[in-house]
Amino acid sequence: MNKLLMEENDRLQKQVSQLVYENTFFRQQTQNANLATTDTNTSCESVVTSGQHHLTPQHPPRDASPAGLLSIAEETLAEFLSKATGTAVEWVQMPGMKPGPDSIGIVAISHGCTGVAARACGLVGLEPTRVAEILKDRPSWFRDCRAVDVINVLSTGSGGTIELFYMQLYAPTTLAPARDFWLLRYTSVLEDGSLVVCERSLNNTQNGPSMPPVQNFVRAEMLPSGYLIRPCEGGGSIIHVVDHMDLEPWSVPEVLRPLYESSTLLAQKTTTAALRHLRQISQEVSQPNATGWGRRPAALRALSQKLSKGFNEAVNGFTDEGWSMLESDGIDDVTLLVNSSPSKMMGMNLPYANGFPSASNSVLCAKASMLLQNVPPAILLRFLREHRSEWADSSIDAYSAAAIKAGPCSLPGPRAGSFGGQVILPLAHTIEHEEFMEVIKLENLGHYRDDMIIPVDIFLLQLCSGVDENAVGTCAELIFAPIDASFSDDAPILPSGFRIIPLDSGMDTPSPNRTLDLASALEVGPTGNRATGDNAGNSGNRKSVMTIAFQFAFEMHLQESVAAMARQYVRSIIASVQRVALALSPSHFGSNVGLRPPPGTPEAQTLARWICQSYRCYLGVELLKSEESESVLQSLWHHSDAVLCCSLKALPVFTFANQAGLDMLETTLVALQDITLEKIFDENGRKTLCTEFPQIMQQGFMCLQGGICMSSMGRPVSYERAVAWKNLASVPKSARPCSSNEEPITLTA
Repeated sequence: MNKLLMEENDRLQKQVSQLVYENTFFRQQTQNANLATTDTNTSCESVVTSGQHHLTPQHPPRDASPAGLLSIAEETLAEFLSKATGTAVEWVQMPGMKPGPDSIGIVAISHGCTGVAARACGLVGLEPTRVAEILKDRPSWFRDCRAVDVINVLSTGSGGTIELFYMQLYAPTTLAPARDFWLLRYTSVLEDGSLVVCERSLNNTQNGPSMPPVQNFVRAEMLPSGYLIRPCEGGGSIIHVVDHMDLEPWSVPEVLRPLYESSTLLAQKTTTAALRHLRQISQEVSQPNATGWGRRPAALRALSQKLSKGFNEAVNGFTDEGWSMLESDGIDDVTLLVNSSPSKMMGMNLPYANGFPSASNSVLCAKASMLLQNVPPAILLRFLREHRSEWADSSIDAYSAAAIKAGPCSLPGPRAGSFGGQVILPLAHTIEHEEFMEVIKLENLGHYRDDMIIPVDIFLLQLCSGVDENAVGTCAELIFAPIDASFSDDAPILPSGFRIIPLDSGMDTPSPNRTLDLASALEVGPTGNRATGDNAGNSGNRKSVMTIAFQFAFEMHLQESVAAMARQYVRSIIASVQRVALALSPSHFGSNVGLRPPPGTPEAQTLARWICQSYRCYLGVELLKSEESESVLQSLWHHSDAVLCCSLKALPVFTFANQAGLDMLETTLVALQDITLEKIFDENGRKTLCTEFPQIMQQGFMCLQGGICMSSMGRPVSYERAVAWKNLASVPKSARPCSSNEEPITLTA
């Protein structure tokens, strides 16, 4: 691939030099020509149909006549080629891109030009005509594209095609309006056989069809952009992609302007998305039985597109889809929209088909956006995915799931159901694992019906992307929708979820990657251990915007009650997310990630000494090789065995675990406190624990044979043996992490 690209680069550089020379010559000829003698045979018909490229007049027509459109198309082609293979734009390497055989290609972003621009070059195993067909169908791969409406098509005598079309893009957050474009697209074949698809805005076109301003949209401008597709010997294509836009950043709040001024974000969301989609299609064609998207890749891709589109529609709430805003309760943190025509929405074109109850004839959406400080989007999203119980209400999940089944369902009341467990069932993923789809099984949720608690299993179809914390400028999304066992491809769905977009002002400046994991993010207080070489200036101003949107199907007469419930629910989610984000926000982003630092509070130091002293007291051996006061916590944190400490309340709850313990339970220190002792054992383990528990209290310790325990993700984990002992030490009770009536026990596995 590298050799091909180098050869291609050399060839194109020579071609650019030749084009520049010819362009200079034509300009000189045009300036010296007599307009009176060159005005012959320049009618619209001869220019469009002759197939011969005449000398460009000094002032080419800029109207919507065939000659004017061809002139604009040829100009667009020349400007696009100068960006794709030349130096019309100053290109710099995109920060965070990894060169090598596994990379998506060569990606660059603009520096110091009008608007934002990104360029990429890659190799895919598809023929040029197929590549052009896929890329022109922008809604199939560009998640931000709402619609493309082709208004007119013209054919040129040289075999090219000129299209006039209108395009709408979703707004990524509730705090900004959506964008639309009025565009010309020119498809042609170069002399060397390369296929070109180039586009530009037609905002300055005169005397022709135009698209007037549309409500709820801001008219943006696309500067010459497109795709250069060159066939390779033996099959496949080398593709040059250029995206260059002016997204009118003046129309959004200042804090959000990085979303519209970042070439890195444009490269991630648009330019590389095109290459990834082509690689995905290429793999499905060449390896139809490959794992990943499964045996029905097209159907699964359609489902992922359906989830994403449904969430985008909820975030934007366009009036032409039937959405109308409800009055606020005086606090503007949550916006409520209602749609009384759900059949108009995405996925509901078959009225109430596939179990969508006719009684639930309306949909309500509660949405909000908030600014997050100093927490990487990938880490926060990963936590929300793995620890649903931290923010979700099981009774609301049960209500939402019941809405897609036949029969009435009651509104959730103050009686809260309980999570029996969350099981993640992988379904499919893309080649580079940047996006994956899964089914979430929520077990034994308390669903209330007719004043009875009915335990049910609830299933969610979930789409997750942006969990790679090493990718610069990546948008992280967690979108889900309740489904039932009879779910089919055309079944209606109501997506809800989260979107987190980085707002780093320095995102376009190349800088070394900094990584962070959940454990190292849980540093508490100024006394925590920090890796040397940290640069607070690089991390203190990290910002991101989170958008939350939840949809609920309901009966029209319940609108007031559902609105109150949805508003309160989203506000509780906001509070939970803020609490989790605060816990995950480190005071510094460490550059040395070889070892994960333990929480460094005085209480944690005391607890570590307490655990080691009690182990020596009851078992007569040392838990650690060294017990120097400054290294006890460090040694315990990195001990190869899982060490977990739980407080003896009515329901024993874990209060501390070392890194091996957190890995075993697949959790973090923040979520650890919500895990009870009995949850990690299977039925046999719970019976053994109950039988042997009095021995711990009398003798002070006990040993358990090997067995199976369950992680917080519902996955089985085997252990060879376990030792449990009471934690007592000659330290003042005021210094103990637990109160006097909650003396903890420690379990090591």
